[in-house]
Amino acid sequence: MYNSKIIGLGKYVPDNVVTNDDLSKMMDTNDAWIQERTGIKERRWIKEGTEDTSAVMGAKAARIAIERAGLTKDDIDFIVFATLSPDYYFPGCGVQIQDMLDMPTIGALDVRNQCSGFVYAISVADQFIKTGMYKNILVIGAEYHSNGLDKSTRGRGVTVIFGDGAGAAVLSREEDNTKGILSTHLHSEGKYADKLIVESPSIGHWVPEILESKEEDLSYFPYMDGQFVFKNAVVRFSEVIMEGLMKNGLQKEDIDMLIPHQANLRIAQFIQKKFGLGDDKVFNNIQKYGNTTAASVIIALTEAWEEGKLKEGDHLVLAAFGSGFTWASAIIKW
Repeated sequence: MYNSKIIGLGKYVPDNVVTNDDLSKMMDTNDAWIQERTGIKERRWIKEGTEDTSAVMGAKAARIAIERAGLTKDDIDFIVFATLSPDYYFPGCGVQIQDMLDMPTIGALDVRNQCSGFVYAISVADQFIKTGMYKNILVIGAEYHSNGLDKSTRGRGVTVIFGDGAGAAVLSREEDNTKGILSTHLHSEGKYADKLIVESPSIGHWVPEILESKEEDLSYFPYMDGQFVFKNAVVRFSEVIMEGLMKNGLQKEDIDMLIPHQANLRIAQFIQKKFGLGDDKVFNNIQKYGNTTAASVIIALTEAWEEGKLKEGDHLVLAAFGSGFTWASAIIKW
């Protein structure tokens, strides 16, 4: 049985920077309020009239990752695309990537696990490689949040958090079982699905109802019970990180780099303190990009690698928690 190893990374974010002060012109908020609660200073939002979508951004990140892997698009055997904001209700973005990159008729799979989507996606890819079914798999996380947010004061609790962007990784076969992805750990607790949700469109509120409705319908905007999500996140983050460490006979002190999902800087700081990790062992970039959901872990991982913060032999921990509720971790020997 093989392991899978990340051999190429890429990211793409829109050029359009939206600061907290910019948001204060749209809604009743301010820089101090946002930074105190989330740690976010700015985010990237796709500018109206540009070509970017979740799939387009994913393709841009993918081209970079494939080139850095030393491969061509014809070397990729399979695509896994994680997003909550696909270009279409259906089909998913995976097949668009196959077309945009002019790939052979390889399989394409979409993962809809929101904030934990990228970690779920690499877990799926890892299983295909472990069994020998595929050698090189392209895994993408991409989100286009900004066109679906309530940009009034009513929606500020959610809107100030989210940004747009994409990241991609190429996973490849590794014959040394002491290297690469050592284990992944996936969980869910659906009874809390309504705590972080976009309710419509849904099977109970579908096209005829949309067309007939003349009243403003808030169910199309994201809803979040922020305090409830925070309290659950700090518990599940800790649990799933420890689960991964124990599975591999590792201790907290063995973590060389933790890259958490960029949900809220306060969550990441809580976990950092609980695990006794120095600033050099936790990578955060939510300050620049906000929460890019399924793209957040892979964008952060790419930046950490680009900045030389990962070296061969390091124990890397990826962890995420989000809507669903779903949460996940991956333990990687770099």
